[in-house]
Amino acid sequence: MLPKNIQNLIDEFARLPGIGPKSAARLTFYLLSKPDFELERFGQSLQNLRSNIKLCSQCFNITDTDDCRICQDGNRTRRIIAVVEEPLDVIALEKSGGFRGIYHVLGGSIDPLNGIGPENLRVNELVERLKDSDVEEIILATNPDFEGEATAAYIKDKIVALPNEIRITRIARGLPMGGDLEYADEVTLKRSMEGRGEYL
Repeated sequence: MLPKNIQNLIDEFARLPGIGPKSAARLTFYLLSKPDFELERFGQSLQNLRSNIKLCSQCFNITDTDDCRICQDGNRTRRIIAVVEEPLDVIALEKSGGFRGIYHVLGGSIDPLNGIGPENLRVNELVERLKDSDVEEIILATNPDFEGEATAAYIKDKIVALPNEIRITRIARGLPMGGDLEYADEVTLKRSMEGRGEYL
């Protein structure tokens, strides 16, 4: 029913994560209503998406220089490293404004069902980074799901085996701010109780 060019773009949008057929059609018709110069700018941005993009030589975050802006920032402490799964996790933590250390991006999590083992992640690079370093704390900031927990446990075992003493912490898990107890699932409630702290 639709012209081929329109259907092709709808199909491409529908392949993106979180975009269903209706959203894909909405995006396509939104772009169709835009002037040519905006479409050209959008297309150019897509074409240039991977140009000059590389991984930071220290933390493996996405950057357009050899070292990312976070690793270049002299005001950040080098004694604390937050280990995250993906670059989007770095963005989320940076938006919170609550972390002034540096990062290590694993590039995923251990997921045997999808053929991803520790050797497919940047765990060895983390271990090498910690050898002969003055890092005092590693924050395991992997996702609180089965894969994230398995990844955190694996990394913990690797760090414990190192000769230097490094404090290993895990991001807190539990109820979100503004959440109601009655709507929380059992696992979240259990972890909230287990991870309770002093009320200050």
